[in-house]
Amino acid sequence: MDVCVAGAGLSAGLLISVVTAPVGVSGAVYLLPVQVSVFTVPSPAVTPTNLLYNVVAGPGALWRYRQGGALHAALTRRLVLGTLPGVVTGAVIRVFALPGPAVFRLLIAALLLPLGVWLCTRTLRPARIRAGDPSARTVTGLAVLVGVVGGVYGIGGGSLLGPILVGRGMPVSRVAPAALAATFTTSLAGASVYTALSLAGTGNVAPDWWLGLACGIGGLIGGYLGARLQPHLPETALRLLLGTLAATLGALYAAQALR
Repeated sequence: MDVCVAGAGLSAGLLISVVTAPVGVSGAVYLLPVQVSVFTVPSPAVTPTNLLYNVVAGPGALWRYRQGGALHAALTRRLVLGTLPGVVTGAVIRVFALPGPAVFRLLIAALLLPLGVWLCTRTLRPARIRAGDPSARTVTGLAVLVGVVGGVYGIGGGSLLGPILVGRGMPVSRVAPAALAATFTTSLAGASVYTALSLAGTGNVAPDWWLGLACGIGGLIGGYLGARLQPHLPETALRLLLGTLAATLGALYAAQALR
């Protein structure tokens, strides 16, 4: 990989993570179109490359959130323990059952587009938001399902966990650190699974190591800056940002799948 590609990957990772880290999203899901369209990473190698990005980029935002004590919470433990087994299952499904990019894009659109619209609607109509946190069993079950989805897509799950939990009425400042912690740990497990599968099988299963590292270094810097920015943003703005990011990406993938 030449210097220009490395620089472009670093810049993309930095810019995306600055915007997404304040709402608990690593940015990997928004890096997917860049990897596929600009860097032409083949499928399914794009998924483990995204997981590698999460592993490298994650500590930036997590370190900043840890300084504020936001990581020491029961929500963080439940999300991490729930998503870990799910991501392993999702990685196996991605390699052996969903290799085609058309199905890949369509499934992302079907999940993120309605999720983003729902969150924006809930934010603009606060009286409809249910009071109280979801039960521990609900959070754990949701984390397992999102872990599977994250293993399939290579997004770590934070882009799905964040909108769902915030849409249920939990504050972004509480959800964001927990979602990023779950994203980091599941991405580490998922990247390891994909690496093992690449040794045992054929095809483009291994991550693009250099591109993943370049994007991840940019994400490491941008994630720290984004987490530092979060306390200065109002809750309504953060909720709308999270919903808009999810809906925009869902619409983009829907257009690509239908085309």
